[in-house]
Amino acid sequence: MSHNIRIAPSILSADFARLGEEVQAIDAAGCDWIHIDVMDGHFVPNITIGPAVVKALRPHSNKPFDVHLMISPVDQFLEDFAEAGADIISFHPEAGAHPHRTVQTIKALGKQAGLVLNPATPLDTLDYLIEDLDLILVMSVNPGFGGQSFIDTQLRKIEAIRVRIDATGKDIRLEVDGGIDLKTAPQAIAAGADTLVAGTATFKGGPDHYAANISGLRGE
Repeated sequence: MSHNIRIAPSILSADFARLGEEVQAIDAAGCDWIHIDVMDGHFVPNITIGPAVVKALRPHSNKPFDVHLMISPVDQFLEDFAEAGADIISFHPEAGAHPHRTVQTIKALGKQAGLVLNPATPLDTLDYLIEDLDLILVMSVNPGFGGQSFIDTQLRKIEAIRVRIDATGKDIRLEVDGGIDLKTAPQAIAAGADTLVAGTATFKGGPDHYAANISGLRGE
């Protein structure tokens, strides 16, 4: 089950007073990506971090920074996050008038582009975008807060997106974020996910437990 499954711990669940050390710890514990949740208090009901924090964290890990922008309007901040050290920039189609242009902008900045589907965002949003994407992120909770419970209906969405990705023949990662733990991780993987975002499940127990937590999510 663990073949090619990437684990991207969400630093939303880290100790914010020790954020650099926490990023170093999950890197050393064997994570694949560092998932950074950016919230603006407008598109989602919470405020987290901005480009300055991403830039400050960049020297603490060589792992890809998987930056999930929950901000609207999104386009005006793409360059800031690219320059701060993001490797993958994901956004919500609802966060701007022209999602295709947003994808083009991310690519022009030399970064990988991801599209994020909220629980109620329809699959046909992908119709004219999927060929240009590097990543599709399925939200299995409503975005804005950590520690929420997995929404089971999203398993059908993951399955349907896996079929679409395979039909393109392209190397597009299928990521799932929200309520991922030892019970839901295997369900998401079975449905077709290959990348799991996990905050609470990664950081529980403190740094001594991070490696075991990450291995457990992979199904090892």
